[in-house]
Amino acid sequence: MTFDRYSSDVLADFSRRPVREKPPTKEAAFDLVVEDVASDFCGSVVRTEGKMVELEDRRGRRRMFPLGGGFLFEGAPVILVAPSAARPAGALRTASGSVKAPDARARVARASRIFVEGRHDAELVEKVWGDDLRGEGVVVEYLEGVDHLDAVLKQFRPTSARRVGVLVDHLVTGSKETRIADAVMRAQGENAVLIVGHPYIDIWQAVKPGRLGIEAWPSIPRSIEWKHGICASLGWPHDDQADIAAAWQRILGRVRTYTDLEPELLGRVEQLIDFVTSGDHSDNGEGAR
Repeated sequence: MTFDRYSSDVLADFSRRPVREKPPTKEAAFDLVVEDVASDFCGSVVRTEGKMVELEDRRGRRRMFPLGGGFLFEGAPVILVAPSAARPAGALRTASGSVKAPDARARVARASRIFVEGRHDAELVEKVWGDDLRGEGVVVEYLEGVDHLDAVLKQFRPTSARRVGVLVDHLVTGSKETRIADAVMRAQGENAVLIVGHPYIDIWQAVKPGRLGIEAWPSIPRSIEWKHGICASLGWPHDDQADIAAAWQRILGRVRTYTDLEPELLGRVEQLIDFVTSGDHSDNGEGAR
């Protein structure tokens, strides 16, 4: 018996092998979570620049990678491409989900105001509702703590035409915040002041934990300052106030629209906007700030 080491068809074996399909393309949209196969670095898209994409992992570390193949999305290979610059069809919407008026301009500030507890609260409200507030002429100010609410309102002197809406953290039964809110409401009257709140210890918790790549916000013992405890649990720097500020900016950077926030906060902010805009029919002449 003879053996022909050279087949008459040199490609016969190869022709029976399955042809690998080219991975699908995926736009490197902001916050898309992908993994670089070569380095095992997993993170969300922060930005694209030229032919490069920057990823940030759950610990805040950032790395640049070339766009193209070599990425996994939900465990499957993809080819990352720069996001399309085309504008979405249909009506444009603000981050709060409202329809954005074409060429909308900030109106003169109303006499009424919305007060929030701190700087972080104000920055979050601005990021999601900023366009709406400017369109309505509503100014948001912060109290530097709910303990200052009574003194601020005595100075502001709200009326039914000069209303004040207040957003309070941790407004739950038995809390210090609830006791202060109840006392102020009794003194001021419901036509001039509306105090609402969310159940979270801090406004940080109103950001959905999934936006940070975690299943739930860590539980922090009462003996530990809450924000420091959160940073420590997540493996973030927390030695001083600069570290806490950096942590908040990392959290805030994950927020794009109202869909990234818990509904317990969304409803309360919308309620305050309705309250201060329905009771104020005149501008105070100061101009939007």
